[in-house]
Amino acid sequence: MAFGPGSIAVVVGVALLVFGPKKLPELGRAAGETLKEFRSATRGISEESASARPASESATAPAAPSLVKAAAESEGGKPDSP
Repeated sequence: MAFGPGSIAVVVGVALLVFGPKKLPELGRAAGETLKEFRSATRGISEESASARPASESATAPAAPSLVKAAAESEGGKPDSP
């Protein structure tokens, strides 16, 4: 759903009626600060999860299907699944 200029004007008009012209800038500032804090928190969480996972673990560990295939081929048979 896209918001056009008419929709935005209606939302701003209703906000002015409900909150008044003096309170609206304060609410906008508070919403901006909340969004900024939320973004920094999510960025921090993603950096923590990336640093907690060793880089060599994902690069050297073979996937389970390749282990099954390698074991079956070493025994001279074919793996059960493709």
